[in-house]
Amino acid sequence: MIRFTDVQNSEKVRTYIQGADETLGALGFTDHGLGHVTKVATEARDILLTMGYPEREAEIAQIAGFLHDIGNIINRVAHAQSGALLAFQLLDELGADPADIATIITAIGNHDEKTAAPVNPTCAAVILADKGDVRMSRVRNLDLATFDIHDRVNYAVKQSSLTISEDKTVIDLNLTIDTEQCAVMDYFEIFLTWMSLCSKAAAKLNLKFALTINGQQLL
Repeated sequence: MIRFTDVQNSEKVRTYIQGADETLGALGFTDHGLGHVTKVATEARDILLTMGYPEREAEIAQIAGFLHDIGNIINRVAHAQSGALLAFQLLDELGADPADIATIITAIGNHDEKTAAPVNPTCAAVILADKGDVRMSRVRNLDLATFDIHDRVNYAVKQSSLTISEDKTVIDLNLTIDTEQCAVMDYFEIFLTWMSLCSKAAAKLNLKFALTINGQQLL
């Protein structure tokens, strides 16, 4: 049985993740490296554990979260699908059980908002964890004059959290932002597709998705 540590410590896996991030860095994207995928892996695991899913199912989501952006080493276009194929090969080499591989590559192949669908709880958890990773430290372009909207919405975030309510009915992306750096409306411009997807992912886990910015619930 493959464990998260087997994947996390695989030199081949880490090389591909770092290579994928270098590709995106060259294209001007925010951080998609080990920091991002480790955070997504942890959040995806915690979401399922909080909702009462078995430890093993949560670990499968953790593995999927760690591998979800690996396809960017091939190309940003259709990276979810190419990543699923690449992850299949890597997991097969590591001796993973076919049923586990099937769940993991389904989650990877369905995480990108252009083609995503929360088809199972693992996929839903990865989507929520991925889209919820909004933070200043993901911005690597420090020239404010050349910021695109992705840079602005991340750079303005002073604090962020993704939390499930005590009664397990709501998952809330709570952001504290510097409105001098980025207007609240910019978040709707870029998050409109993301929020729709997050709402569907939350519903798959019997949750309602909420977006709170500077103490105001906006969704």
